[in-house]
Amino acid sequence: MYKKDGRALPFDFDPKVVAAIDARLEEVERMHGARILLAIESGSRAWGFPSPDSDYDCRFIYVRHKNRYLSPWQPRDVIETPLDALLDVNGWDLGKALKLLLKGNAVIAEWLASPATYRTDTRFRAEMNEFADRFSDRTGIALHYLHLGERQYRTHFDNEKAVPLKRLFYVLRPAIALRWMRLHAAASRPPMHFPTLMAECAPPANLVGLVDKLLAAKAITKELGSGPLPPLIRDFVAAEFEAARTIFISAPRQLSPVAREAAETLFRRWADKLLSSA
Repeated sequence: MYKKDGRALPFDFDPKVVAAIDARLEEVERMHGARILLAIESGSRAWGFPSPDSDYDCRFIYVRHKNRYLSPWQPRDVIETPLDALLDVNGWDLGKALKLLLKGNAVIAEWLASPATYRTDTRFRAEMNEFADRFSDRTGIALHYLHLGERQYRTHFDNEKAVPLKRLFYVLRPAIALRWMRLHAAASRPPMHFPTLMAECAPPANLVGLVDKLLAAKAITKELGSGPLPPLIRDFVAAEFEAARTIFISAPRQLSPVAREAAETLFRRWADKLLSSA
């Protein structure tokens, strides 16, 4: 892992690709009058199960110059850059990120926990993580993983047809995250990194052995072959999804005045920072 000046990237990240991502982030700031406060890797490379041909999924949180928010023509709260075979770079406005975090959006919770960082304001990240730990909707995050996992299962594995086995990680990771949350009842959100999730939730030893073999194979080959979901993984996933349906029950949730005020204070502080530095 290379760490310096707000950057923390695995050594196997292609330096040319990282430079291209840096260039896109600089262009975003220049073209959109924005300041990027956090830019991370969010895909399989950050989850801990990349393939040799995995693309790079850079996500970022930004704040615009305060005057942009004072216009009657509000800009979009998403900035997207051109998608190509190797790069997927886009981001959310800080206001959007805060509102989604309060609703239990697991995506923004994962961005804050990503082990791969292209750039960050360390104080901002610390404040966001503190905010997430205090105010994020734990049940909403769990239900996000449950719905994600069930959707992946229905789409790819709800029969005995052969499908690319690399997709099994996209149903297994939500199940492991749900198990982690079930066993860590005091925590608001699980780690993003899949091997960390596995290590901290003590799945059955035979499952660990199978997953370790699949991870090792996925790291060196573009394909794991095709087949139905292995019974060991199928049974584990089904059990975790069933447990989650019992434990994490959806219910209307009123946004507390304290959480709203904290979100507004955090947002205004970072918008003011950009205005005063302009």
